[in-house]
Amino acid sequence: MTLTFLRCLAVATVTLLLDQASKWLALSNLQMGVPEQVLPFLNWLLLFNPGAAFSFLAQSSGWQRWFFTFLGLFACIYIVFILRKHQEDRLLCLALSLILGGALGNILDRLMYGAVVDFIDVHYANWHWPAFNIADSAICIGAVLIIFGELHKSFGKSPQSH
Repeated sequence: MTLTFLRCLAVATVTLLLDQASKWLALSNLQMGVPEQVLPFLNWLLLFNPGAAFSFLAQSSGWQRWFFTFLGLFACIYIVFILRKHQEDRLLCLALSLILGGALGNILDRLMYGAVVDFIDVHYANWHWPAFNIADSAICIGAVLIIFGELHKSFGKSPQSH
């Protein structure tokens, strides 16, 4: 294993630990469904999401728990494969490490609780963004970094001469 790959695994591990610690704090200190205001636009709000992003398939009969668990595990294995293959691309490695740590955090939730623990509620007036957690944030940041990196590669190239 190279030092770069070990660093990637370290970033994923720190992401996973921060996610699980924050969820433990939420589970220990918040009441289910009772918002606690932190800022005028931010509440702590403990919820369980048995579905995927934006509660997709949350109302299904339970099969989605295992579907999203196995899908997440498959994604994690694939991410490790890509990390090993593209260690020279630091931005991609950072992005994939964040996604890996976040995915593992949500997989652990599904295995332990049957649903993902969400507790961050961002809102404006009566409009609320779907509740989320640190793992979700890491996955989103990783996705944005991948897009940024690919756009930078595309627009950073000099025009081809004909």
